[in-house]
Amino acid sequence: MPPPPRAGGGGGGGPPPPPGDRLRILRRTKTVAVLGASNKPSRASYFVATYLLADSDFELWFVNPNETEVLGRPSYPSLAALPGVPDLVDVFRRPSELDAVLDDVIAVGSPVMWMQLGLADEAVARRGAENGVSVVMNRCLKIEHARFHGGLHLAGFDTGVISAKRRTR
Repeated sequence: MPPPPRAGGGGGGGPPPPPGDRLRILRRTKTVAVLGASNKPSRASYFVATYLLADSDFELWFVNPNETEVLGRPSYPSLAALPGVPDLVDVFRRPSELDAVLDDVIAVGSPVMWMQLGLADEAVARRGAENGVSVVMNRCLKIEHARFHGGLHLAGFDTGVISAKRRTR
């Protein structure tokens, strides 16, 4: 039996789900809905989507009622319009919209709501956990994916080297 959903993510209150829990979420994720996906390269959702398309095995579904396509792929007007239930909803929305986003996540039956950096709401996280949704707050899906897949140096960039040994100078 899987562990109960956990809430958290720092930044606004409770502790983040431990790294092991975040890794388990990523390992069981096959489909990701990017809620608030944008075609604007200056937006975080564009940067994250570009990375995930290039460096992950996730099937990405973009959700934005103001876009017909994002990065050459269809964009859906809502989570309910997706071709299936996403394993994870990656949220790029205003903090004031998080409660309504959780309603949509619960309605479609997605097991994970992942709030990007800067997004945290303890009440939403508690309500998510009460409704069987694992909630990750204030964490970037791109950073976490890269961290667990060997593509992130402590300074935040890809060194191309995966090793526990120190380099000699």
